Amino acid sequence: MKALRILIVDDEPLARAGLRDALAGIPDVEVCGESGDGVRAVDDVLALEPDLLLLDVQMPELDGFEVVTALRDAGVDPAVVFVTAHDEYALRAFEVHAVDYVLKPVDAERVRGAVARVRAQFERDRGLALAGQLERLLAEVPRRAYARRLAVKGAGRVTFVPVNDVDWIEAAGNYAKLHVGRESWLIRATMASLEDRLDPEQFARVHRSTIVNLDRVKEVQPWFKGDYLVVLRDGTQLSLTRQYRDRLPG
Repeated sequence: MKALRILIVDDEPLARAGLRDALAGIPDVEVCGESGDGVRAVDDVLALEPDLLLLDVQMPELDGFEVVTALRDAGVDPAVVFVTAHDEYALRAFEVHAVDYVLKPVDAERVRGAVARVRAQFERDRGLALAGQLERLLAEVPRRAYARRLAVKGAGRVTFVPVNDVDWIEAAGNYAKLHVGRESWLIRATMASLEDRLDPEQFARVHRSTIVNLDRVKEVQPWFKGDYLVVLRDGTQLSLTRQYRDRLPG
């Protein structure tokens, strides 16, 4: 686990020492520095880049809230736990999205709890960041290139049939028959290989021997024993068996 780098910010040396002692027993914590006033705190954050500020509210020059505002104006936003003797600042602390609020005199157990909350927030943020990164990576994966044309051999030449023109396909022994309007073409291919080559958003297998162009489907009618009839725009009726029901959208 990466050490949590903490900057202690308080104008009272004894208060800083108390916080350092409270942090001493927490594993994977590194106190990277101490600041005695708000102005110095802003400079130290920019220089040291801590993960967490243990930040006093009442300080000379800049108070704790002004430190947070100055840092955010500079584009820096470390986690903040306010440490103060005045509980009336609690609501305002959470309004500026502080992770926690610890009252003085500090209790070591309370400080450990605050650090644990910061770690939990970092884990949540890291998980969201990883999820977002994965989503972006998936979005960048090139879409698989499906067949746009099917080559049909015959009479000493090869004819290319655009898949968009195909109404439906049926198995025919070692071949498959492409139905294109009033014409049909035989292609040497299995139904499984054609199903793999054709875009599933456009073509669906509705029977072990039938693949249909979804753009040609007019309606689906209940038939018998859980099967259906797929009716194409030209009136062709094809059987949709229960085995392939989930292949058809809707």
